[in-house]
Amino acid sequence: MNAIEITDFRKEYGTTVAVRGISLSVREGELFGLIGPDGSGKTTTMRAVCTLLVPDAGTILVQGLDTSRDVMRIRAVLGYMPQRFSLYQDLSVEQNLRFFADLFRVPPAERLEREEQLYRFSRLSEFKKRKAAALSGGMKQKLALSCALVHTPRVLVLDEPTTGVDPVSRREFWDILRSIQKQGTTILVSTAYLDEADRCDRVALMYRGRVVVSGAPSSVREGFSYPLYRLKGKDVRALQAQFAAAAETRTTQLFGDALHVVFNVEPSESRWAEWRATSAGNLETWGRQPPSIEDVFMDLMSTQDEGAPGAAPAGARS
Repeated sequence: MNAIEITDFRKEYGTTVAVRGISLSVREGELFGLIGPDGSGKTTTMRAVCTLLVPDAGTILVQGLDTSRDVMRIRAVLGYMPQRFSLYQDLSVEQNLRFFADLFRVPPAERLEREEQLYRFSRLSEFKKRKAAALSGGMKQKLALSCALVHTPRVLVLDEPTTGVDPVSRREFWDILRSIQKQGTTILVSTAYLDEADRCDRVALMYRGRVVVSGAPSSVREGFSYPLYRLKGKDVRALQAQFAAAAETRTTQLFGDALHVVFNVEPSESRWAEWRATSAGNLETWGRQPPSIEDVFMDLMSTQDEGAPGAAPAGARS
């Protein structure tokens, strides 16, 4: 049995369709990532998994329980960390933990051991008496995670937990998630940071309410069959305009001081010589490189934007 099973899930807000009939599964003990930009449907999906939204169509099962019928049973086995910090700012770290232990009815005999375990992995022990409002962004996220874990849930759902957190705290947070996973907890996490996809066992890339590609990060990259080149020059924006007009070009994306160009066919050496001459010396270097998750997703987003409204992009896999 999968820990989470989503089948043809659809959710609308008035005339706005937030999620367009997605299907995906999260295996027991897996760290699964929902990846995508704001407005892609990630938060709506997470809230529905947590029984906070009722599907307009389709079904969602958590540990075999239906989110539309078995609300209280699901909440007893599920931990949820929402997108925005939602703990009590005027309570201390210790008081927040104890409040949530009361809320989830953690047996008194288990509380002390559980609290000490959470303090160890979060490194918040020396900040027990500090009010939540006085914590740094990274420490607030660790406290929120600790409160979500206080009742030892079998499934943990985290909605963009590293948004606004500094790079060091982000890395520490993902290390903590891996340690939690090793204890047998299934984790569903959403993020807008595409580089975090490689930290997951499997991912689903969402855009405009659809899953446009899913699988292990390595398989998502390997399934990208188009030639990708990294170009550098004196003026990368001028290079982008030049290559966007080329017949062979599929998509172009700026990456810092370089330009990534995806081609429909492999360019010949004579074509590169022609492009270099046409650029009047602007095109300095180019080279083939393997795609990153970000390359794959940006290409899929671009091709979907060019297609019919609501249509899945060509080459999308799920």
